[in-house]
Amino acid sequence: MCGIVGILNLNGDAVYHGLIKKMTDVIAHRGYDGEGIYVNENMGFGHRRLAILDVSPKGAQPMSSRNNEWIVVFNGCIYNFHELKQELKGKGHEFISTTDTEVIVEGLVEYGIKLIERLNGMFAIGAYNLNTKELYLCRDRFGVKPLYYWFNGRTVVFASEIKAIIQHPDYKTEVNMHALNEYFTFQNMFTYNTLFKDVHMLPPANTIKITTETTSIVHHSWWDYNFSQPDENMSFEDAKSETQRLLKNAIVRQMVSDVPVGSYLSGGMDSGSITAIASKQVNRLTTFTCGFDMSEVTGVESNYDERRDAEMMANAFKTEHYEQVINAGDLSWSLPRVVWHIEDLRVGMSYPNYYISRLASKFVKVCLQGTGGDELYGGYPWRYYRVFNSLNKQEFFDNYFGFWQRLVNEDNKKDLFQNKVFAGIDVNEPRRIFERVFTFNEGLRYDTPEQHIQNSLYFEIKTFLQGLLLVGDKLAMANTLEERFPFLDNDLVNFAQRIPIKHKLADLEKLKRLDENVFGAKAKQYQDYRDGKNVLRQAMMEFIPEKIINRNKQGFSAPDESWYRGENAAYIKELLLNNKTVSSEFINPDFIKKIVNEHINQKVNHRLLIWSFMNFEWWCRLFLDNQKVPG
Repeated sequence: MCGIVGILNLNGDAVYHGLIKKMTDVIAHRGYDGEGIYVNENMGFGHRRLAILDVSPKGAQPMSSRNNEWIVVFNGCIYNFHELKQELKGKGHEFISTTDTEVIVEGLVEYGIKLIERLNGMFAIGAYNLNTKELYLCRDRFGVKPLYYWFNGRTVVFASEIKAIIQHPDYKTEVNMHALNEYFTFQNMFTYNTLFKDVHMLPPANTIKITTETTSIVHHSWWDYNFSQPDENMSFEDAKSETQRLLKNAIVRQMVSDVPVGSYLSGGMDSGSITAIASKQVNRLTTFTCGFDMSEVTGVESNYDERRDAEMMANAFKTEHYEQVINAGDLSWSLPRVVWHIEDLRVGMSYPNYYISRLASKFVKVCLQGTGGDELYGGYPWRYYRVFNSLNKQEFFDNYFGFWQRLVNEDNKKDLFQNKVFAGIDVNEPRRIFERVFTFNEGLRYDTPEQHIQNSLYFEIKTFLQGLLLVGDKLAMANTLEERFPFLDNDLVNFAQRIPIKHKLADLEKLKRLDENVFGAKAKQYQDYRDGKNVLRQAMMEFIPEKIINRNKQGFSAPDESWYRGENAAYIKELLLNNKTVSSEFINPDFIKKIVNEHINQKVNHRLLIWSFMNFEWWCRLFLDNQKVPG
């Protein structure tokens, strides 16, 4: 786990060592164990090291192949590097370290850039061939590790974080209005744009090649999810036993490390399953939970604190367990830090992620995470049931798009944006962006309830999961912590995609026969069904307590609906409703005032939109006005 940067001047101009140094310095939080810089005429690489495998100087980067053909900077962890290393030794390659980085550079010598498709792990890689003068940028299958680039026709600049790219003297920070429109529709990006004009994220499972002849960036996509070809002959017992076997293998594989490994432990099944298995691999596994002060919380949010269930599992698994309690006042201190590190605004209230990773980093360098289980095994049934009875593709799109407009719909964009912003956007573009996600898989069909749910899984793993992973990486690395995701293992993902929907959702057949006249409103019916991840639940029965297996799905979120009306109301008004509000250049202050007042007066729950307003305000202060994070 590290931070990487690089520059290639296509016009032959020299790359300056000092500029690479400036870029690595601004992402020093991604690795305090070492710094490396390599400059060769018109190209340069930089690296900040968080030493996980072979903590000796032999693992330092940038790293070159033994024949000096390739130079590489790499962020991540390759879980099958031992197998690849033995294969390469059989072909005559020699190694001086025990790092996965050396396997990458020697593998490039042997197999060329096709090596990337054989890696099981999380990675962002910059690789330069010193013979052919070609630069390759590569990202892992699932998009765990971020990689951004900027290309102005003469220079390519890439980095793990955007704040490194904007150190380049030729880059001027401006708002990407199309991305702003996208963000305030979905609270996410479904494209690979960012709020920084002309800065793009490399899509997962993509490679780009850049040479001195490059005039535009062309992506090569070498893998994609596919839920559209399930094995309908697979028995439930086979699905259960193979899920159990593959998850065990993935957890053991991802515990490879020369430094301490811990695990997050919420009150849920995914982190509980990982902790249960991981605790059998090491003596006294360290686990971490984040809870919330519930003294001023009412309604559904009163169940948000998961400490009691986490403590029960920690006791059952005999872990060394640590907890942090967040209160309403923790928002104002953490928010500018969260925005500075995330940069590329995504998904919902993420400051608890900052605090839990900050806690974990005091004890371990590596922490296992449960993210991915919901998206693979159908953990959000109330979403799928909005569309599973759609009559055709058009109705499916209409219903699903309506759900994913999490913030502001087309009809209210004119009130949301200032006139100059509204004049420069297309309010219908988010709908086209939404539909375009589905076109990446030509095998999708829209004829049966099962196909609608398969399509939902594909969409959410391509969009919502991407936001979760980005937030996870940025906020963990803000605290110099590596997160790993056992559910995102090549073998487990390949198998999970083939499991029929009937094994993932236990009540699907019951809902197909549901009589709306008897049971009441459709939305209420679907919300009450909590049958997701059925086969995963059964697979984990022998590992974790039955109470945890059968509990309702609970996301990792603070009780902000209550806190925004209580202790944090004054902070929200001070930040968003005064003449110093920087984002008012883009967002209509009257609209913000209306939203804030409706929430505080308990007319509408606007917690998602208020969070996004606060995030964008701090984004403008930090990246447009160049304010510093408050001390």
